[in-house]
Amino acid sequence: MTLFIKKLIRIIVLIATVHHAAGQPKILDRIIGIVGDKKVMQSELEEQYYNMLAQGMKDYPGLRCEVFEDLLSQKLLLNQAEIDSIMVTEPQVDLQLEQRMGFFVNQIGSEEKLTEYFNKSIVEIKEDLRDAIRDQLVTDKMRAEITGDINATPSEVRNFYESLPKDSIPYVNAEVELNQIVLYPPSSEEAVFEVRERLLDLRQRILEGENFATLAVLYSEGPSAPRGGDIGWSDKASLDPEYAKVAFSLKKGQVSKIVESSFGFHIIELLDRTGERVHTRHILMKPKITPEAKEEVMARLDSIVRLIRLDSLTFERAAMYFSEDPETRLNGGQVVNPNTGGTKFELDQFETEEYNIIHELEVGEISRVYEYQDKKGKTVYKVIRLKKKTVPHVANLKDDYSLLKMMAASDKQRRVVDSWIRERLKSTYVKINPDFRDCNFRISGWFK
Repeated sequence: MTLFIKKLIRIIVLIATVHHAAGQPKILDRIIGIVGDKKVMQSELEEQYYNMLAQGMKDYPGLRCEVFEDLLSQKLLLNQAEIDSIMVTEPQVDLQLEQRMGFFVNQIGSEEKLTEYFNKSIVEIKEDLRDAIRDQLVTDKMRAEITGDINATPSEVRNFYESLPKDSIPYVNAEVELNQIVLYPPSSEEAVFEVRERLLDLRQRILEGENFATLAVLYSEGPSAPRGGDIGWSDKASLDPEYAKVAFSLKKGQVSKIVESSFGFHIIELLDRTGERVHTRHILMKPKITPEAKEEVMARLDSIVRLIRLDSLTFERAAMYFSEDPETRLNGGQVVNPNTGGTKFELDQFETEEYNIIHELEVGEISRVYEYQDKKGKTVYKVIRLKKKTVPHVANLKDDYSLLKMMAASDKQRRVVDSWIRERLKSTYVKINPDFRDCNFRISGWFK
């Protein structure tokens, strides 16, 4: 296991628990603060403090005090949420828990490696996380109640930018904006028939008593195959519509007939259901693409690019006419960064092959046709055009307005929450361990 993955897992998991992996010392615990009826433990402070160091933050005098004040603020928000009857549902907690566990397993490689590292079962790790996740969701909901739909106006963005000390203005790495045209090579009827026959055979073997999970490990072509096809708990919105329609119609333990989704062809088993969420596993298979189909798609893309280069068609219009990617076709092939919702990408966000292609392009230039796996694991062929490229620079209003607007809105929300905390402290019981009397907290009113 790499050091990065160890740190990544510890940063999140250890926030929730003072129980360490085998061989690691336990923190001697004590109460260091009380806010309303919520306690802040020494172990919480130490975990948060060391997690920040693990993330690369440099230690400095006062860091522990800053972490302590953040914890006190969280407890105040939790205490008020309880008074105001602001809650989250257990299905919401379960969903977040499953998403986190899925992330951990993907990063570390398998559930077995995760349990080995922490010397705990998956159930124990989940229980360690559950309360922390619930508290975080409630805290976020309470904070949202306080801030509402606060945003930053253009004048506020400018004032915020102009108020930043020069050494606090963010440094922006090289960024690019891209347009793309995407074509999917078609599967032959024979390939579809072959996949359906293989799945029918597997379904029959399961109905006759063979283990679904074992067959998923052996034959499924989805990322969940190493976990026996188990994709955890899901709601309808997080599943492909066709998959969801069948999954929610099954009875516990029932295996579906063949289901065609945007990912390929499946058979699904319902493991459990609670309310509007299902726990399923599946075996996924995708029809093979023939070399002839691939060559035909590449030739079509080459022809489209020739039309663009002859000025017979703009790239944007060609994308609208020919691209088969529903997410970018209608906006002229403009690619949107899923992490930010904006159109800019840092180069290191791309996988090696795409990085090398983009890195070699000049602004306005169109790439060669290349093969790629989309986010659903399907083979596609595409060309990209480098629309814009920036060099590494200190952020400015012209080129980085979206970034600065987000920062200004965040600062405005923070000030609103700080003001709320100051007011709420006047009527809330707070007791802080005398060992922390020297802390110079950002918000006044903690010491009474």
